[in-house]
Amino acid sequence: MGYNLLTDFITFFTVIDPIGTIPVFIAVTATATAREKRIMAWKSALVAAIVLIFFVVAGELILNAINVPLSTFQMLFGESKADKEMKQISGSTDKAVFPLAMPSMASPGAILAAILLTENSKHDVLDQLFTSLTMMAVMLIAWLFMALSARLFKYIGNSGAAVISRIMGLILSAVAVANVLAGFKEYFRL
Repeated sequence: MGYNLLTDFITFFTVIDPIGTIPVFIAVTATATAREKRIMAWKSALVAAIVLIFFVVAGELILNAINVPLSTFQMLFGESKADKEMKQISGSTDKAVFPLAMPSMASPGAILAAILLTENSKHDVLDQLFTSLTMMAVMLIAWLFMALSARLFKYIGNSGAAVISRIMGLILSAVAVANVLAGFKEYFRL
C-alpha cells in the first residue's frame, strides 16, 4: 500500500482535530496563568504523542495477542470532539492528561488511525516511520494551536470552532464508513 503524506496528514488532522482542541484547552485553562497554560499545552501534546506512538509500536501486537483481527477493530472509529469532553473537565485532576491528551487528542479514532496506518502487513518500516513523523507533525500543530489558543479563538470563536469541529466530524464519519466497509471486506475474506 505504501506511505501517502496527504492521506496520512488529513487522517491524523481529522482524528486529532487540533482546531477542535482549542475550545477544550481554553475551558481547561480558564483560571491558569500564562506559564501554566504553556506547561499544560506541552504536557498534553507530549502525553498524547506518547500514547499514539505506543499504539504505533504495540497496538497491532496487542490486538493479535487478544485475537482481535485488525479488520474487526477497523469497524470501530471514534467520534470527533464531543460535548462530553467539555463536561468531563470539572472532574479531572490533571487536565493536561484528561481530557486534553486523552480523549481530546489521543482519541479512539486517533489510536485506530495510528494502528491502521502502520499495519505491519501493508507498510514497511520506512513507511511506518514517515507515518509516525506525519502524526507527530499534527501533534506539533495541536500544540501550536493550544499555545496560540487565545489569539486563534478571537478569530474563530465558539461558533467557528463548532463549525470546524463538525466538518472534521463529517470527514471522520466518511472515513469511518470507508473503514467499516473495508473491515467487512477484509473480515469475510479471511
